[in-house]
Amino acid sequence: MAPGKLLLPVALLTATIAASYTATYAQSPAGPVAPQPGVAAQAPPPQATVRVRVNLVNTPATVRNSKGEMIHDLEMRDFRIWDNGVPQQITHFDLGGDPLSFVVLIENSSQVEPLLPQVRKSGILISQTVMGPNAEAAVVLFNEYTETVQDFTTNGDVIDKAFTTLKTGVAGNKLYDSMARAVEMLSGRPEPTPDAPGRRRVLLVIAEAKDQGSEAKLGEVLRQAQLANVTIYSVGLSTTRAELQAKPKDTRPHITPPGTFGRPPMPGTPQTPDNDAALYGEGSLMDAVIWAVKHVKDELKDNPLEIATAGTGGAHLATFKDRSIENAIDAIGGELHSQYSLSYTPTGTGATGYHEIQITVDKKNLKVRARPGYYVAEN
Repeated sequence: MAPGKLLLPVALLTATIAASYTATYAQSPAGPVAPQPGVAAQAPPPQATVRVRVNLVNTPATVRNSKGEMIHDLEMRDFRIWDNGVPQQITHFDLGGDPLSFVVLIENSSQVEPLLPQVRKSGILISQTVMGPNAEAAVVLFNEYTETVQDFTTNGDVIDKAFTTLKTGVAGNKLYDSMARAVEMLSGRPEPTPDAPGRRRVLLVIAEAKDQGSEAKLGEVLRQAQLANVTIYSVGLSTTRAELQAKPKDTRPHITPPGTFGRPPMPGTPQTPDNDAALYGEGSLMDAVIWAVKHVKDELKDNPLEIATAGTGGAHLATFKDRSIENAIDAIGGELHSQYSLSYTPTGTGATGYHEIQITVDKKNLKVRARPGYYVAEN
């Protein structure tokens, strides 16, 4: 394999995504098709393996000081980036200027109907604060079903109208299936090349942090988002005060590497972040991210939006206490336009498996938030 080129065989497109999308959107014949007399039965053609060559990995990087304030005066030479521990050369650097392509995914189920008036009023923030110049946006609604009510447009007034005319849907919240649809939409937008940055791909989810009945799994969605350089942000709609009673997060240092477990599981049970946390205390969010993309067929029930956002370099903002939906969207818009965008061509890292990304800055007392890595499936 030539240096600077990473071959990604996406058997996942013909396996997991084909299974979830084809089963959902395609129509099959009413019954078996009888063979015609005198015509030999023909075996179905083998499924083709789609291969995609990805030249660049793009990762957003949000840098804050010890007071939580965003830092806007860094230059490319201040950043260091590693892929699987191998230093990489940054080929593209920008601060909030690359054009945005983003999908706003909104839950409009009957469960969140009391909150929809606030959601309708937030369209003006999307069109004026989040989009900015040269951006394009699409609006997708979901409940038991998923509906694209506005395809990609640069017209902010059209996006605002899609919000103000938002109607309450039926019960149900197939969050993962709808996120998969949005990631697929973003995957078709111009991608970065060594000569052009392309568009920053962003998924903004406004929904409850739970899923019911999706065929897609969170790990599948997260893996595809990482490979497509999609950054996920979320605004959590809360019809209960369950978050207020949640246990505090574990801030203790972990002595085992990310994605591993320090102790064996209970006899006869598989080892997952959920049952490991039940035995030994809550695990780190990044452990859950890495576990999810490695085990795409398994379920992770807790904190799905937090896991999705942490796994792509975005942020989850819950709306309770003093934070409104409008405040959360305003904060996300401010971050998107104050965020560093770094691109590199992976070299010397190996082709398949999980790739851990590490980003640091050569200045003291600054904290970098970025995507932790991506997963490349084997043949």
